[in-house]
Amino acid sequence: MDERETEDRELMSRVAARDGTAFARLFDQHAPVALGLLSRILAERGEAEEVLQEVFLQVWMQADRYDAGRSSPRGWILMLARSRALDRRRRRESSRRREEMVSEESGGEEIPPVGTERLERVERRRQVDSALGQLTPDQRRCIELAFFEGLTHTQIAERLAAPLGTVKSRILLGMNKLRQALSACA
Repeated sequence: MDERETEDRELMSRVAARDGTAFARLFDQHAPVALGLLSRILAERGEAEEVLQEVFLQVWMQADRYDAGRSSPRGWILMLARSRALDRRRRRESSRRREEMVSEESGGEEIPPVGTERLERVERRRQVDSALGQLTPDQRRCIELAFFEGLTHTQIAERLAAPLGTVKSRILLGMNKLRQALSACA
């Protein structure tokens, strides 16, 4: 067992005893990786963030159920995240299939969505895709590694064999471009 896992197990014990500081530390250490996993499974950042909150609420509420003999704390958290994400994706796909069946039963007539939520989500996704398209390939890759895979700047620099300062600059410049592009859409 490595030093990090030992620390994580100690944090889990403290979280089970309702130690908020330990919970915050556990969240800081594992949320980026869990969010990366959730983003890959769900393919929508907002939905991934919602599930991340649900996962860590479950960690807080059920920390006493964690079994160190079955997995590491990181493994347990990622298993919870994966399970919740797959459940969410199955529900979404089931809902989509029901909508398609209703559409087919109506003779192919398109049935307008209830409310504007779906249209807003589609438009928001289009705006984000358009904003990402304005980045250089290097900026986009660094941002994807940071936000979708949960890597630190140092880990990104190692993976891309690029200087740490270059990676930080790419992320900063890319985020500024995204912010400008998305604020112009608002």
